[in-house]
Amino acid sequence: MSNTAELLKGAAELFPDEVVTSAHVRHFELPAGAGRFALITLDNGFDHTKPTTFGPQSLANLNTAIDQVEAEAANGEIVGVGITGKPFIFAVGADLKGVELLKKHEEALAIGKGGHDVFKRLSALAVPTFAYYNGAAMGGGVEVGLHCTYRTVSKALPAFSLPEVFLGLVPGWGGCTVLPNLIGAEKAVSVIIENSLNQNRQLKGKQVFELGIADAIFEGADFLEQSLIWTAGVLNGTVTVERPEVDRGEAWDQAVAKGRAFADSKVHGAAPAAYRALDIIEASKDGDLQKGFDAEDQALADLIMGGELRSGIYAFNLVQKRAKRPAGAPDKSLARPVTKVGVVGAGLMASQLALLFLRRLEVPVVLTDIDQERIDKGVGYVHAEIDKLLGKGRVNQDKANRLKGLVSGVLDKAEGFADADFVIEAVFEEMSVKQKVFAEVEAVAPAHAILATNTSSLSVSEMASKLQHPERVVGFHFFNPVAVLPLLEIVRGEKTDDASLATAFAVARKLKKTGVLTKDAPAFVVNRILTRFMGEIQNIIDEGTPVEVAEKGVEPLGLPMSPLVLLELVGPAIGLHVSETLNRAFPERFKVSPNLKAVVEAGKRGFYVYKPENGFKPENGFKPELDPEVAALLKQGDTVLTEEQVRDRVLDAVAQEIGLMLEEGVVAEAQDIDLCLITGAGWPFHLGGITPYLDREGVSERVNGKRFLAPGVASVPA
Repeated sequence: MSNTAELLKGAAELFPDEVVTSAHVRHFELPAGAGRFALITLDNGFDHTKPTTFGPQSLANLNTAIDQVEAEAANGEIVGVGITGKPFIFAVGADLKGVELLKKHEEALAIGKGGHDVFKRLSALAVPTFAYYNGAAMGGGVEVGLHCTYRTVSKALPAFSLPEVFLGLVPGWGGCTVLPNLIGAEKAVSVIIENSLNQNRQLKGKQVFELGIADAIFEGADFLEQSLIWTAGVLNGTVTVERPEVDRGEAWDQAVAKGRAFADSKVHGAAPAAYRALDIIEASKDGDLQKGFDAEDQALADLIMGGELRSGIYAFNLVQKRAKRPAGAPDKSLARPVTKVGVVGAGLMASQLALLFLRRLEVPVVLTDIDQERIDKGVGYVHAEIDKLLGKGRVNQDKANRLKGLVSGVLDKAEGFADADFVIEAVFEEMSVKQKVFAEVEAVAPAHAILATNTSSLSVSEMASKLQHPERVVGFHFFNPVAVLPLLEIVRGEKTDDASLATAFAVARKLKKTGVLTKDAPAFVVNRILTRFMGEIQNIIDEGTPVEVAEKGVEPLGLPMSPLVLLELVGPAIGLHVSETLNRAFPERFKVSPNLKAVVEAGKRGFYVYKPENGFKPENGFKPELDPEVAALLKQGDTVLTEEQVRDRVLDAVAQEIGLMLEEGVVAEAQDIDLCLITGAGWPFHLGGITPYLDREGVSERVNGKRFLAPGVASVPA
């Protein structure tokens, strides 16, 4: 048995639940008399929607297949070797389930080394090797192809990425070393660092080809057939593959420096993965691949045993699994069909909601408002957005016409909602206004219709309290921008019945939103936590700490934006309104900042002014500046905290609030808190939302006397 086989056999014992990928070898004659060819197909034996992954046993199977083709190549029996995946899926990388179980550094090191030992055999064969990216390829799935001599890609390929940095790892099976030596450091940094830290942005087949990762691109319908014809041309010399020479001079150094600046702008040094990846890219400049592979092994092992990766896997599982099975959701069979949707309001939020319902449900959507001009503007917005989709090729002309025909607006609610199954209001955030709207809707909507509110902080139960049928009222709280953020807080009022709630969850699934069930508590989940978080920052500023120090204090969390930039995105007036709502509910913990109130009364959009010298990009050195007019409004005390004191105080406040929310039963578990923050506020995967970070830093026990999560959940098992 080879050293690689022994290594993988030992590692396989650490992955008891691995979904094993097979590696089938088949042979055939290439066209144009090019010769006998061996093709390895990766397949985990499941249906075509299940991803193919690499754990130790899967790597061992690929290793065995390479044993076979290596012998055939050495004996002159074949002229080349190809590798591809089952229909629609090439391979999507390492088996993360097993990674969570690793307890020792040497175990993690074995996984990295095992992947390298198998993959690099492809480049060492006596004949040329070819990777045919026929479907989704991520992580190790991309890397196995990078070790081949040539690559082709399908135009239909939907997703291609090296997402490891997003999860708290590095591309550790050749990605950090081979990719920059193939396409240059600048493009490699874009794929490995920038795409990962931009919420794991995916590449399409055309982009993979344009970047130079693939040498040829073919239509999806006959992709493998065309790839083999092209392969024959390469082997018999009628096709020549030319690649630009990689710039190993100053451009390489500049690309790495740009990557570090980008990482700083996203995680502020708080998560190590991006910086470890950049270190390896930097060291790969001389083209010494083995040195790079050794560095990848060490980085992979170090990061696997770190908290960020465990939090990243935890977050990934929340988004991929828990989001699909919402805790506390009623039986799906209770859901009623929705064949028409009514929207009360025609402002920007209401219009965004109308567009979303229209695109996802493809049923008639009718808007109402207080005058025809507003209605026309709302319908016009929806039409304009459909035209944009048409212009981008996202819909064809027939579908665009059909969608436009499904949206309308009327002044009379009785005319618009008499046959609606689901009516959602998006009007001014004032209880009396919303109660009046619901009373008007209840009088004209069918008895079975769901009445949903997009309120961000008001009581759903109180809103429904004056209705004859409060059981059909449900909170349906979206997050801005509606088309981007996946979270939908589904709020159960005191009298909401199971059928109404089940219908709400069914609609959320059709809208492709992550529905999380929440109790009817002030500001629900995300706004309550963010208001406590930002409120503590505001309190610290009010007491005397400079704005810059208060903001820098929480930079180590690596949040997507600073608290005051987030306040600007939300809108100071909305932030003030939510803080006032929570102050009425919990005056001992939520204060109303006089400085924030002054900013709102002055009509300021936020605390900062923006100058365009560097294109507004933080990675280019751009930083917002405190607005002098806002600075003149601020009235501060004389208590000045350090950055560390700021961080401790803010984290203590957040840990306290989450602990209280769980005691109150606002959500079922801490996992739902994290799912909400990840999908509704863009909190990074390397934090796992927030509770793993609070556990890891000892804040949970300091404040609440216990961890939020059990040891081994989002952390290294004991």
